[in-house]
Amino acid sequence: MRVFVTGGSGQTGPAVVTELVTAGHTVTALARSDAAAARLESLGAAPHRGSLDDLDTLRTGAEAADGVLHMAYGGDFSDLDDMMRRDRNAIETLGRPLEHSGKPLVVTSGTLVMPAGREATERDEPDTAGIAAFRIAGERACLDFAARGVRASVVRLAPTVHGPEDHGFIPMLIATARRTGVSAYVGDGTNRWPAVHRLDAATLFRLALEEAPAGSVLHGAAESGVTLKSIAETIARGLDLPTVSLTPDEAATHFVSPFMATAYAFDGPVSSAHTRALLGWSPTHPALLDDLEHGDYLAAPAA
Repeated sequence: MRVFVTGGSGQTGPAVVTELVTAGHTVTALARSDAAAARLESLGAAPHRGSLDDLDTLRTGAEAADGVLHMAYGGDFSDLDDMMRRDRNAIETLGRPLEHSGKPLVVTSGTLVMPAGREATERDEPDTAGIAAFRIAGERACLDFAARGVRASVVRLAPTVHGPEDHGFIPMLIATARRTGVSAYVGDGTNRWPAVHRLDAATLFRLALEEAPAGSVLHGAAESGVTLKSIAETIARGLDLPTVSLTPDEAATHFVSPFMATAYAFDGPVSSAHTRALLGWSPTHPALLDDLEHGDYLAAPAA
């Protein structure tokens, strides 16, 4: 399959590109810079120069492909409306050339769109007033193509997609612990985050492209929910720091931003049982706490 990929040089993207190339697919990937193009070429992909705002470039990439995988998401988090608009425009541009073809369109979202406080399934509706409601417009733009002859599906990734050289939520938590001298959680720390290893996520993206039926919503969560207290305690042991419980008001100034404080207090376990049964997805790589303890997360930062 000739696959056009956005976000191929990002954090999860290189693992996905490698998975696709290893499986025999031909990958062309969007590249905004010379560095991104060089990285993609080193992975065996052909760079397609442009950006998410360059809709003509997105259209030509999709027109030449047998399937599209959209992982890129960018913009200014102080203007969520603009981020939603950019993402929706990109998805609609990528999907139109695939109409009435039966070709796959796979779009990325996150499990944080789901309602808090219980284990949400792939069949549950996202929370339109939730912490990640700004991702819902992209989900809907993708799934609308299922009625227009596109094998459209959405992969909701866990908030922590972990593995070597991670630069997401968990490294931010570790950096805050180093800076403040304590490893913190909010309240009693029993709130839960799903997690998935980057290589397991890459397998899921490949399976979605190859097999997911039109209209599928998939959960990229190898672990349903890891408590934030257990994450903080693992970080504390590795850095030889104390743990501390924060009130929501304390968390708002302790962490990088009030948004991150809200995210670290979010209780959002999800099930991936339907995803596993539908695609035969079976995660095999280390769990989050094992990766935290034995991976590169707690190594001394470079000088």
